Amino acid sequence: MAQDTGMPDIQLDSAGMYREDIYTDRKAGTIRRLIPVLLDGSTDPKRAVLYSGQTQLLTPNGVLPLGFEIEAASLEEAIAKFPGAVKDALEQAIEEAREFRRETASRIVVPDVAGGALPGGGKIKL
Repeated sequence: MAQDTGMPDIQLDSAGMYREDIYTDRKAGTIRRLIPVLLDGSTDPKRAVLYSGQTQLLTPNGVLPLGFEIEAASLEEAIAKFPGAVKDALEQAIEEAREFRRETASRIVVPDVAGGALPGGGKIKL
């Protein structure tokens, strides 16, 4: 019987394999084209080609990497939609940062209501 090592059992999804092409202008960003493939490496015509973009924006706090999906049917369309997708991803990142700030600011610090009467209550005992 095999021992459980506590390590995760990681397996690839053989029905969800893609070949990746990367395109970049070496200035504004990168577009990834994911082409669905069968197990023999040939193109799978039953699944759609996927496009995603990546860029980095310089902020006062450092570089902000952005990754986003691009709804497109061709590389030409993905290039045309790249600026709008960057804008959408940036707006989403800003909104997530604001939400994180709101959550952090609204955390309530609860004092020790037991007054140290419980074990480990925080009072120094001599």
